[in-house]
This record gives sequence, C-alpha cells and structure tokens, in this order.
Amino acid sequence: MSLQPEQLEKHCEQILKHSRIRNNIVVLCEGSNINDIFERRAIHEYSRMEAMPDANFYKACLPKWWREKLPRFFNCGDRKDVINTYFRLLELHKTNNENTWLSPEKLFALIDLDIQDCPIENYLFSDTEQIFHHLYDGMNLNEANASRHRIWVTGLIHKEAYFLLPELQEVFDNLPLVKPIYDNYPVLLKNIYSDIADGICTDVDLKDNLFKACDRIRYCADLDCSDVNQLRDSWKDKFQKIQDDLEKEKMIFALLTIRKAKEYWLQITHPKEWSSSEENYKDQIMLSIADFYSAQGDNPDPKYHLSVFFKILYQKFLDGR
Repeated sequence: MSLQPEQLEKHCEQILKHSRIRNNIVVLCEGSNINDIFERRAIHEYSRMEAMPDANFYKACLPKWWREKLPRFFNCGDRKDVINTYFRLLELHKTNNENTWLSPEKLFALIDLDIQDCPIENYLFSDTEQIFHHLYDGMNLNEANASRHRIWVTGLIHKEAYFLLPELQEVFDNLPLVKPIYDNYPVLLKNIYSDIADGICTDVDLKDNLFKACDRIRYCADLDCSDVNQLRDSWKDKFQKIQDDLEKEKMIFALLTIRKAKEYWLQITHPKEWSSSEENYKDQIMLSIADFYSAQGDNPDPKYHLSVFFKILYQKFLDGR
C-alpha cells in the first residue's frame, strides 16, 4: 500500500531533519516497513531505519574500505513512494533550505526494475524502462552512463534476484549457520533457475508485458519470444545445451531480468534444527550475500550492479577529497 499524501509529507520531514544526513549521501530505497511505522505512529523508529530491510541490505553492500561518511539509507515504501519521496525532498529543501540537513546534489534513489514500467515526471528519462536501457548493456552496467543518473533501477527485476546469482552458490554452501533448504533439499541455485523458468508460462504480468520484457534481454538472440510458452521452452532448451560458462551466465541474468525472484527467495528456509525465527535466519543469509558484494573491491565486475553503484557514489563525492 502506497503512502498517503499526509504520510509522504511527514516521511520527508523526518528525513530532512535527520541530523545524520548532514553533508552525507542519501539513498532512498524500497521497503514496506515504512507503512508499519506510520500505522503504529512510531516515528521514533526513523533513528534505526538502517537496521531494517531493505536499507540494512544495501548498507551492508557498501565496500569494506568505505569507512567514513557512509551514505544514509531510508526505506520509503513501494517504488512509486520512493520516486515521490525523491522529488518531494528536493521541493521541500528548495523552499526551506535553512531548516534541512539535506545536500540535494547527494540525493539518490534506488528502485526495483519490476515488470511494469513506472512513469517519472520532470526527469532526464520519462520512465523506469528508459532508465534501465540507458544504464545497462546486456547483463553489465554501463559505468559511463551510470554516473549521470540520480534515480537508479536495478538491472535485475527485484532486489531479491541479486540473492540468486550463480557466484552466490558458494555463499549458500559455506554459511556459518545450519544450511538453507529449498524444496526439501539444500539450496542448489540451478534448481531454482529451473523452477523460475517453469513459471514463465503462468506469469500473467510477464505475458501482458512480453514484448517489453524480451526487449530487455535482446542480447540472448536465440530465445523465442513469440509467446510465453515458447520463451520458456527455448530458455530451458538453450540453458541445458550451453557449455560455455559466460553464455550460461547470460541466460541466468536474462531470466532474472524478466521473472520475479522474490517468491523463490521466500521459499528458501531453515532446516528443522534452526531454533530462532525464520526472519532472523533470512537476515543472516541476506547479510552474508551483502558481504559478497561488499568484498568486490575498487574495480567490481560490471555485472555486479550494486557494487558498481556504490563505487560511483564514492568516486563522485569522496574520492580524492
């Protein structure tokens, strides 16, 4: 549920008067818990916003060497709420900049690509789909273009898709916890990819937006996008036959760019011997995944979109200061 106008106003006011944003980068992100804060009238919880999903994940992805003047992350609700918050913060700062801590040139938004595009008024690009095509070349982020953006969209359909990249199999295998379970067996990402592909033909949103989705993955030219059944069959057939690791990786990125990953992430669970809550278990996995992105270093591979984003922010405002 999106923020009501009065909630949006209070939300922006809380961010602007938050002293920790002074002279710092501010990154707005999605996160449904913001609605809960307003429903419970728990405005005091803004002080621990960065300990809540999704803000805590993005903060944990910051490079390990970034130790001072860290960006401040704020959950803002759904994708449209994030965009509305971004523009309303700029408006409020412009009309009353003596009573805010915001540095407007350091304000950014990071939102999910999703399957439907989202219009954006008074911005360099008219919707999220245009932003996506300018930001990404195939499965890689275009760093030269990326530095022009203030509103970022993920290169994969949801944040949760970044939990399922092939390299993260090692993270799942080596968690310092009891090992996670998917479909009654230890997590094997290749099995999850197969299930995601099987769901192509029953994905109503994908069916309704098939042309747009296939335009995102035109770097996989051999896929048959004539309908969802052909897309599923051609993806599975090609994925099974490919031997080259890079080509297989492209197929995985393509799948995670057009198919929702969150429902499959939610199916990963703890085994019976885990004694704490499911939420706590998932948080521990998520932070181990964030540690993977944090460890990518000064020159991350362009396929690690989040790592490149934070590298750009550092270079833009802190490198050589």
